[in-house]
Amino acid sequence: MRISKKLSLAALALMLTAGAAHADSHMKTIKIGTEGAYPPFNNLTSDGQLVGFDIDIANALCDEMKVKCEFVTNDWDGIIPSLISGKFDAIIASMSITDERKEKVDFTDKYYNTPPAIAVPKDSDITEATDAGLKGKIIGAQGSTTHSNYAEEKLSSAEIRLYPTPDEYKLDIASGRVDGVIDDVIVLSEWLETDNGACCKILDTLTPDPVINGPGAGIAIRKGEDELREMFNKAIAAIRANGKYKEINDKYFEVDVYGD
Repeated sequence: MRISKKLSLAALALMLTAGAAHADSHMKTIKIGTEGAYPPFNNLTSDGQLVGFDIDIANALCDEMKVKCEFVTNDWDGIIPSLISGKFDAIIASMSITDERKEKVDFTDKYYNTPPAIAVPKDSDITEATDAGLKGKIIGAQGSTTHSNYAEEKLSSAEIRLYPTPDEYKLDIASGRVDGVIDDVIVLSEWLETDNGACCKILDTLTPDPVINGPGAGIAIRKGEDELREMFNKAIAAIRANGKYKEINDKYFEVDVYGD
């Protein structure tokens, strides 16, 4: 009788373990699209690992929502079409919430908000980050971004040169092929601390334009997927409240990038 009871308990434990594994295997998976070329927010390392603030935030949100995160890298230029076509379920890639993009996709609440800035070579004769101060200069920017849109509209006296990723404009400013570059102040500041960024300095931060820059970076999802959007919004609020956001923020930055 004792042997039979032990066998029964063992069988029950096995069934419970199998049931838990079965439940885990059916946990909802959310595919997250990201660029993997925008450090320190998202970057693909030489050994193929995705790292950065966006990635850690995405993982924290998925943990909060009790779903699995699966990341898919995608070139920036085609990232919204790839979302719409179903390649992934959401974009977490430092994408600014703008009216132009909202015509194609929906957005969650912001998860950070930092201003743009201009960087120039340390020996540059440029003294002002204004349209007049940059007149006739060549300014590099990543194409299809709020920063390139800002440059084209606000710095029209300069020649704006567009690049597929920040890596290309960084090479060109280091080699003297452009006079300055525009990007997120955090991205530029982190780059300036590397050996490759030793060439340059921040000229000035820029006042964001609400129409061009929007209220911050949000998570893009396909139009009409309201349930998923609200899941993300609740998770963003939760990690802000429980300290997880601050933990990730402080891993990368000395200031709170969430903004006002």
